[in-house]
Amino acid sequence: MSKKKILIFDDDKVILEVITIIFEEGGYEVEISETSHDIIQKVSQFQPDVILMDNWIPNIGGVEATKLLKSNEEFKKIPVIYITANSDITALAESAQADDYIAKPFNLDDLEEKVAKYMKD
Repeated sequence: MSKKKILIFDDDKVILEVITIIFEEGGYEVEISETSHDIIQKVSQFQPDVILMDNWIPNIGGVEATKLLKSNEEFKKIPVIYITANSDITALAESAQADDYIAKPFNLDDLEEKVAKYMKD
């Protein structure tokens, strides 16, 4: 059985390391990116099952990157979980057309539950 794949867009190296370790220990294949302008290219190469998207990310930002993805026929079905410390996360996630969101600082168990919810067999 092939591993479920998670693609994480975040420019915080500490968060990337922690999330990567947690999900790899959970049996997932993880790929990370510190920029989001090349989201379509990254997604088409890696074919993730779920995407974790930070709001404050270099080049085009989480909202624009998510919109790009969601406007692409081939990839719009991939669930995007928006991660940000912004107080207006609900509105941001909606405007980005994200499937779900989790606020920073987040509880790792909550994050794992959210991801699991979107992993389809």
